[in-house]
Amino acid sequence: MHRVAISSTGLYIPPYIISNEELVASFNTFAAQENAVHADAIAAGARQPVPLSSTEFIEKASGIKQRYVMEKSGILDPQRMRPRLRVRPDSEISLMAEIGVAAARDALARAGKTAKDVDGVICACSNLQRAYPAIAVEIQAALGIQGFGFDMNVACSSATFGIEMAVNAVKTGSARAILVVDPEVTSAHLAWQDRDCHFIFGDVGTAVLVERLDSASAGAFEVLGTRLLTSFSNTIRNNAGYMWRSEDRNPEDRDLLFYQEGRKVFKDVCPMAAEHMSSHLAAYGFAPAGVRRFWLHQANLAMNQLISRRLLGRDATADEAPVILDEFANTASAGSIIAFHRHHDDMLAGEVGVICSFGAGYSIGSAVLRRL
Repeated sequence: MHRVAISSTGLYIPPYIISNEELVASFNTFAAQENAVHADAIAAGARQPVPLSSTEFIEKASGIKQRYVMEKSGILDPQRMRPRLRVRPDSEISLMAEIGVAAARDALARAGKTAKDVDGVICACSNLQRAYPAIAVEIQAALGIQGFGFDMNVACSSATFGIEMAVNAVKTGSARAILVVDPEVTSAHLAWQDRDCHFIFGDVGTAVLVERLDSASAGAFEVLGTRLLTSFSNTIRNNAGYMWRSEDRNPEDRDLLFYQEGRKVFKDVCPMAAEHMSSHLAAYGFAPAGVRRFWLHQANLAMNQLISRRLLGRDATADEAPVILDEFANTASAGSIIAFHRHHDDMLAGEVGVICSFGAGYSIGSAVLRRL
């Protein structure tokens, strides 16, 4: 068995920013139009009006101030309210693969490695733009990696679940190094017309290079261990899939996009995530108070604050549990990786940190790391 390290991470940031102010202006125009069209039904009590949004509501509910997206004009068009993405021919690289390749190249460059040093690609993300051929194999081909690739989806925990798969492959010797790539085009599955969630998601791409410890650089992080947990729940769901057209569904049906019972998710997941990390750390003789940094899933600021409070018995500082949610919004599986990417350079040799993500399923994945 080989010891395993995370050598580097990569980040791709989309070209457009949508501020809360822009988003609210678009949404409220849509709401006013809808309420005018259905004024009679609303007055008769047969229909509820679309409530208005506000920047204050968004920031209080989530801590989000902006988000990056691959396409902006379609989202902000009150007559459309979804990204305006170009159909690409089969001869052209797909959008998700393009994002994944950019993030992977960044990770390779930061580690001083090339495609020849890597044996596999795992594309792990909350939504995949097609069933086959695998996005991972497309990324593998674009990078020129000899080996294998496969896609996997465990919603917002996909990246940490992918890291475990990569760690196991490297540990057992079936691969020298694996790239875990997380291209998240979440703007395409968000219900931008739903006031309760229209602000939640943003697009991004991340990559993690997992390799044998003996080939990693001195500043890498040894993976002491990974742990996964799932427990079935319907509180976060998206029913889109290839069978919907055979069920004669309306493409506009609300459940074909992301939806959740937010309050129940908050109540269920916070104690689960805190207990998961506490028990994982205990398996290696660590207490949460002795951990230098927690790189948590970036879904909701209040959720992360409560999880940190349960772990530490007090509020965590921004240094202990860094937040990137205000800039990136919820980027599904990529959030904890962005937090790690942005906030690990200052850690000293021997210090311990935890990457943890949690989401639909329910699913929770964690990796305990020690700075070399």
